[in-house]
Amino acid sequence: MDFELSQDQRDLQDGIRAVLEGSLSLETSRGREGRDDVVDPKGWTALLDAGVFGLFVPESEGGVGLGLAEGVLVAEEMGRVLVPGPVLSTMALAPILDAARDGIAHGLFEAPARGATAPGLVEHPDSIHALVLLPPLEDPVTEPTLIEHGDLRYSQVLEPLDPFTPLGVLQEPYPVGVSLEGTSSPQLRQRAMVLTAGFQVGIATACVEQATAYAKGREQFGRPIGSFQAIKHLLADALCRSELARSAVYAAAVTLDDPVVATREADTLGCSVTQLQWRVVAGAKILADEAAITNARTAIQVHGGMGFTWEVPMHLFLKRARVLSSTFGTRSQLADMVAALI
Repeated sequence: MDFELSQDQRDLQDGIRAVLEGSLSLETSRGREGRDDVVDPKGWTALLDAGVFGLFVPESEGGVGLGLAEGVLVAEEMGRVLVPGPVLSTMALAPILDAARDGIAHGLFEAPARGATAPGLVEHPDSIHALVLLPPLEDPVTEPTLIEHGDLRYSQVLEPLDPFTPLGVLQEPYPVGVSLEGTSSPQLRQRAMVLTAGFQVGIATACVEQATAYAKGREQFGRPIGSFQAIKHLLADALCRSELARSAVYAAAVTLDDPVVATREADTLGCSVTQLQWRVVAGAKILADEAAITNARTAIQVHGGMGFTWEVPMHLFLKRARVLSSTFGTRSQLADMVAALI
């Protein structure tokens, strides 16, 4: 499988990075830190104008007509600057919801597994127009349902872990909603998982870059701390985690995009295409979550005492990585899935 980006993909990557630097830089987003609605209207409009929400929509329907291979590049760039708001869920839902492809914010919520006792948390409850409810992971048959915002009953979490991710606790019983007929819950979940993993790769990469830049400039005992072997090892390990996760996420995106690739790989491994898709998607999410969380911890350590201050943004990367690692399956759930499919 060839992971070399085409020129068109590089141009897309550069274009999205330029849009984010101009409208949704981390410095700009920090101005809305801790609000109930962290979405910057101007930044959101910039994403819409750049075609982010129409990325997976066919050209014949007014979209860009690209695939997940390009989607993860966009998600990765957004992860590098911690773009706030329900952007990943809106991207994932755009192929099936006209409102989402028009840039109207939508949320995705996983119904708790049977017997689960944890509260149902919905992200950005004050920013979304509607919420799409996915059935539990063990239910691949039931179609997702759409719940209008006015039908949601929730209480705001006063101090969420990530100041860029406001949370609401949904009150049970959940509204019935309208079934999205013809929509495959597994396909929607896989698309959202791969986009989330791409965002995590962006977090992991940004942490390596910022920690490396700090290590080159910060001096101790008359020399940059990056020249010390312990720091070199930390940063080298972080880079390896990022690249491994990136390769896994790209492979998952291509496998979902290209039936020929999926069929060939499935035949090689002696499994069905469906089994292969879940293996690569779950594996990519595990590796991306681990890279994002561990690299954020490493970046904080490399920054030393500065890394623990609110002004230095490394804690924001760690908090977002932790939030995303708990969506669409925890590490243990995904690891159990991969083990069962091997």
